[in-house]
Amino acid sequence: MMETLSPIALGALGSLAAGMMTALGAVPMLFFRRPGEQTQRVLLGFAAGVMLAASFFSLIIPGVAVLQDGGAGKGTAAAAMAAAVLIGATVIGLLNRFAPVDMLAIGPAGSRDLARRIWLFIIAITLHNFPEGAAVGVSFGGGDMNQGLATALGIGIQNMPEGLAVSAAMASLGYGRWPAFAAATASGLVEPIGGLIGASVVGLLPGALPWGLGLAAGAMIYVVTAEIIPETRGRAKGEGSMIGLMIGLVGMMFLDIALG
Repeated sequence: MMETLSPIALGALGSLAAGMMTALGAVPMLFFRRPGEQTQRVLLGFAAGVMLAASFFSLIIPGVAVLQDGGAGKGTAAAAMAAAVLIGATVIGLLNRFAPVDMLAIGPAGSRDLARRIWLFIIAITLHNFPEGAAVGVSFGGGDMNQGLATALGIGIQNMPEGLAVSAAMASLGYGRWPAFAAATASGLVEPIGGLIGASVVGLLPGALPWGLGLAAGAMIYVVTAEIIPETRGRAKGEGSMIGLMIGLVGMMFLDIALG
């Protein structure tokens, strides 16, 4: 059956399957009671740790590898990825400063400032899923079924803690279980769009993928370090938020290295 599908169709389906793993990762939030303030900080710290690890191990390092596989030297690949990260961070910083992001600062509970920061965080997670989906699409688009399946499986498993991160962020805004689960599912549905485009243009723009990975990494690093970590540290009692951050970071790091 799969052999009869075109590489573009396989790329779209593979990235859809990987993206839907975010929903699987969010399932535990369906069984949590509404978290208290301290629990919210721990969950938000966990989400920040997941995103920091994903930025480096799921985006930056693979982006450098793609550039080197394309013939770039180590220095050139590192410089290109550094530029992409800086551009991504600058864009999200300008969005934070000049765009009406405060319109998104809504939630059943919590301060408007906290809501704005968390929505920025969710936007950054969703944006980063696009180049991940493109990576799956490119793998299938090259015609290598085994490579495509391995990429889809690896990214899919890595998406599980990201789904939990999104649902935890929504819960920290005061949303209920099902809205938090729905938000995590929606964030993963960006991946098949990236997969379809990635599989379609693999022969036309082979150099676009690493730049997309770097831009997404820069956006996430900016939001996590400039918005989320200061928020969790400023309001947390004790070291709960940092424990959550370290668990999220190490857990995501382990998955990325083990599945690498």
